[in-house]
Amino acid sequence: MRALTYQGIALAMLIASLPIAARADGVARPELLLQETVAGMPRDEQQQVRVLTATLQPGDQTVFHSHRYPVTIYVLEGVFTLEIAGRDPIAVAAGQALVEPPNLPMTGFNRSVTEPMRVVIFYVSDTDTPFLDPIK
Repeated sequence: MRALTYQGIALAMLIASLPIAARADGVARPELLLQETVAGMPRDEQQQVRVLTATLQPGDQTVFHSHRYPVTIYVLEGVFTLEIAGRDPIAVAAGQALVEPPNLPMTGFNRSVTEPMRVVIFYVSDTDTPFLDPIK
């Protein structure tokens, strides 16, 4: 029951954070921002759902790291730049989302010199799995 409750809360928070497209009949409908088929999702009987927020000040970056499972990022404010080893950087603006693949070295940046960047992070994993694994 506890896992179901957390999943329900996470789903409600995800839906609440998505833009809503108003219709002429006065009924709001969710707007699909991202749909992606991913590999590497957890397969235990139960999963842990985490919803996190992060603010990167101008010029900040994350530690060089990897994730054991896919991570979904929704940008609330600013532009998030993701650099994955061996790939071109990906810049994602406010109102957009992306999925970070598992098991690849990466770091995230706020390349702005004046504006903070804020994101909501959705992570589904096996219970008690670390959110990230730092790479030295």
